[in-house]
Amino acid sequence: MKKLLTGNEAVAEGVIESGVEVVCGYPGTPSTEVILTLLPQKEELGIHIEWSTNEKVAFEIAAAAAWAGKRALVTMKMSGVNVAADSLASIAYSGCTGGLVVFVADDPGVSAGMPEEDSRYYAKSMVVPMLDLASQQECLDYVKLAFEISEKIGGPIFLRSTTDISHVASNVEIGKKLKLEKREAHFERDIAKYTKASAAWCMAQHQDALGRLAKASKISDSYITESGIKVNETHFENSSKQGVIYAGAVEGNFKEALKKYNLKLSWLKTGIVHPLPEERMKKFLEKVDRVLVLEELDPLVEAEVIRIAYPLNKKVEILGKFDKTLSSIGNYSFKKIKNALEILLKTKFESGQDPKILEKAKELEVKRPTSFCIGCPHRGTYFALNKAIKNLKYKKNEIIITGDIGCTILGISKPFESCWTEVAMGASIGLAQGFKWAGIKKPVIATIGDSTFFHAGIPPLINAVYQKVPLTVIILDNGWTAMTGFEENPGTINLDGSSTKRIDIVEICRGCGIEDIKIIDPYQSEKATDAIMKAIEYPGVSVVVSRRECALQAKRREVKFPQRKINIDKCTGCRICLSSLACPAMVFHPKDANSKAYIEITSTCFGCGLCEFTCPAGAIEVIKDGK
Repeated sequence: MKKLLTGNEAVAEGVIESGVEVVCGYPGTPSTEVILTLLPQKEELGIHIEWSTNEKVAFEIAAAAAWAGKRALVTMKMSGVNVAADSLASIAYSGCTGGLVVFVADDPGVSAGMPEEDSRYYAKSMVVPMLDLASQQECLDYVKLAFEISEKIGGPIFLRSTTDISHVASNVEIGKKLKLEKREAHFERDIAKYTKASAAWCMAQHQDALGRLAKASKISDSYITESGIKVNETHFENSSKQGVIYAGAVEGNFKEALKKYNLKLSWLKTGIVHPLPEERMKKFLEKVDRVLVLEELDPLVEAEVIRIAYPLNKKVEILGKFDKTLSSIGNYSFKKIKNALEILLKTKFESGQDPKILEKAKELEVKRPTSFCIGCPHRGTYFALNKAIKNLKYKKNEIIITGDIGCTILGISKPFESCWTEVAMGASIGLAQGFKWAGIKKPVIATIGDSTFFHAGIPPLINAVYQKVPLTVIILDNGWTAMTGFEENPGTINLDGSSTKRIDIVEICRGCGIEDIKIIDPYQSEKATDAIMKAIEYPGVSVVVSRRECALQAKRREVKFPQRKINIDKCTGCRICLSSLACPAMVFHPKDANSKAYIEITSTCFGCGLCEFTCPAGAIEVIKDGK
């Protein structure tokens, strides 16, 4: 049976069909939807599924489950591998008993923010095999393959996707759930395998890991999935001395170009990118004189192709990133692959596209300003923060405000333009300390979201207290991991009646030794501004917890606030409210022949009331009795 699935939904289906018993992860676009798809089926499937505090914790949980003989999968985006890497590197050398799959989604083209990182390097540095997904069908099939390889070699395996695979949908052949015997959890004490307490043990573990790579390569090279996909595949055109070696998400556009332009090319697909199928590549290179390597991001495959080609008794011209045929940044559109194939074949293809249509499409392109949602409490926090800085007689460009990951970083955008930095989860608090030790005399303020604080903000806060660094930390607590899709975090309001204990950020801060803690409601602008001013003036480490639930989630729960309207007679059309808040619920009507300029508050208003604090004319009023 075929079903229309995105890549991430197909991975989730593969998890179900593979008999996985433990699934953990941390939200991170473009990987998030795997767990989001599985969570509603948690009870029915009878497996443990959780959003963990961070990727390192998620990986450790999955690894221990695999050590105990269970099949376990952990999900994260490429930046999450950085967080998990400490434990991942160690466990990779120890191996596992049950299947252990690390699903990581890279983001060529940076659709979701964070560095354009290439997680394939981790596979190489950690001596872990990695399968590279090229289609939505492979998302399902390769989950099954990954668990089979993991258990046969006795070690973890990476399953790598990219945004164009994870978020695009196509028809996927659904299989049958594997009938696996229920495995009893069992962990055998073996300190030579599971600890690093001896140099001899560590070197033996390294040797075992290298052996696992060789096994993984052998299994994958001859593997054909249930739906008929070959992991590695070679196609020869006898009449052609030009060839293409490719991996990953480029497959769709490459195959489309072959069909569209009726190209007679030899090609080699490698579905495993570490280790590469070296013997297969040698045979391919022996039959071509000129080869193009297609892979998004860094030239990892290309470098290996050059190495493999070097000892051959013939010269092969290799095109790719090193000779500037292709770029190392961004994802590969059909046009980019078409241009590269033109260079390979030394010819020009017809564009096949009407320039008038392209011109019209360009006209219809909509710019997407980055702003807070209607009613977002973070809007109130940054409004109050900027006002506090102004009230303390500082210029805006004098006060360093370090930003962090999540919705909070939207404070970098107009009209607030508050945050100066964005590095990694929790880094805002560590950076703030560095600025103070560098000798910055004026106040330094760190802003961080609630989920990010749980993820990685607690250790740097403890450090600030212990080192007695004078700074202010503002924790924007909206109760959800909102930017990636409203996933739960340890501080989420418990709405489903489960027995999960909600962790109070204020109590954590007290436990970290913070003596000056203020809780503010970002909808109460004057009180919030006053509290932030006092926190900034505090001589030690001060914390402000700005607490108000995410407006979108509150709206879904039918939480209602009094909406506002504009008294047009009072409104001067000055636009101070709009320029101060950039609220999407507000519309400016310019002066015309029949009316004066004025602001309109549309029916989408959530009722946060911030606009009332900005209006110098008192023209913004509460709607009473629907009028």
